[in-house]
Amino acid sequence: MLQKVLLVEDSTSLAILYKQYVKNEPYEFFHVTTGEEAKNFIVKNPPQLIILDLKLPDISGKEILQWIRDQKIPTAVIIATAHGTIDIAVTLIQNGANDFLEKPIQADRLKTSIKNHLKNNKLEMLVEDIQNTFNYKKYQGFIGSCLPMQAVYKIIDAVAPTNANVFISGESGTGKEVCAEAIHYKSQRYNKPFVAINCGAIPRDLMESEIFGHVKGAFTGATTDRKGAAMQANGGTLFLDELCEMELEMQKKLLRFLQTGRFTPLGGSKEISTDLRIICATNRDPLTELNEKRFREDLYYRVNVVPIKMPPLRERDTDIIDIARFFLKKYAKEDNKKFRAIKRNVELKLCHYSWPGNVRQLQNIIRNIVVLHNDTHVLMEHLPEPLNKLTSSTKVSEKPQEKQNNVTPIKPPANLDPPLHTAATPNIENDDTKTINTNLIRPMADIEREVIENAIDYCEGNVLNAAVLLELSPSTLYRKKQIWDTYEESD
Repeated sequence: MLQKVLLVEDSTSLAILYKQYVKNEPYEFFHVTTGEEAKNFIVKNPPQLIILDLKLPDISGKEILQWIRDQKIPTAVIIATAHGTIDIAVTLIQNGANDFLEKPIQADRLKTSIKNHLKNNKLEMLVEDIQNTFNYKKYQGFIGSCLPMQAVYKIIDAVAPTNANVFISGESGTGKEVCAEAIHYKSQRYNKPFVAINCGAIPRDLMESEIFGHVKGAFTGATTDRKGAAMQANGGTLFLDELCEMELEMQKKLLRFLQTGRFTPLGGSKEISTDLRIICATNRDPLTELNEKRFREDLYYRVNVVPIKMPPLRERDTDIIDIARFFLKKYAKEDNKKFRAIKRNVELKLCHYSWPGNVRQLQNIIRNIVVLHNDTHVLMEHLPEPLNKLTSSTKVSEKPQEKQNNVTPIKPPANLDPPLHTAATPNIENDDTKTINTNLIRPMADIEREVIENAIDYCEGNVLNAAVLLELSPSTLYRKKQIWDTYEESD
């Protein structure tokens, strides 16, 4: 969609001239002659840029500018002024105008000014979108605003109103059931049942009865008819967690149910129809399960219409802190404890841990702290295992990082000369041990922050320009600034 420029000018001849100047430019150029016409135009169709004459027949340009700023209309305003009123124009810039053009306006000056201000307006809108994204702290049971979770939220918003099958994958504790509930409660079925079945927690010989129900006498102990989850969720949503744990024969029956919408209770002879949506999830790699013949290929393609990959907690940046604070306040209130904040060094340790148990593990650790301690702030000595055995600068994972990335560390040649800055470092008599000047070593995170802040200072606070200089995306800089600001606020 083309951007819009509005010229507010009572001189028709000048307006015709200016239109001629910009007739080949990639934006729409509109003209009104009075202040009231300008207000009506702006309200109905807000432009990205307004070129505003100071002297209008009904309302002064100064009043129009004040009205624009009072209404918080997101548009740039250029004051068009004659030579004798330049001082007034400068004053108006201090009061909210973006620039001024001296009459008579030259063609090149007009085109360049419009181009620059439209570009700035577009960048400011991008910044606002990014900031709005990062302010998105809560969503349908989720806590967090990191980019991976934003992608999840967008898929949920898109798929919820439909009946498409959804297949959620992710490590244990990442919130797969929360995701399924979010889809349900944002759908048209929100006022109908949401029924969850954990396929890995039900004995295989009871799985069919659990999902499809059974009739009296179907097996020993079946003394009455029983409705299964498929009937309990009628009209709503059936969530099948850990689908890859289901045995192949049961997968075959589930596939037929998905294809026809009909099933027969265990021991019964009459088919039953239901109207429900099925959402499936797994903490395994579905493709690996396919290759190992533990998961039916036809079922996979039936349920995997819209895949959602839940990011592990270690990839969610400052969401870790937001989630920890949420659980801290929740459990402190439940248990009548005084906890109200987390110390910065503790937050750093939380952010540098790999969280193999994901959100569930973080929740349990915060619960442990609240139950066993009584303080106003979470301190380092409050942390239980394994966090109390880790250094804050080391990120621990279930497997060595080199193995996870399939990278073999490269050993330097034995005859490699030492770096010049260590030449004056005294050696210990033992040839196998060298004294390291630790003053020369700084955490990489500190160096990164210094470089980014220097770039922003050099660009006079303009984060977008700093991102260009650093060859980074603006969202990366805003995310890192948010992390630093979060830590400083907690201090």
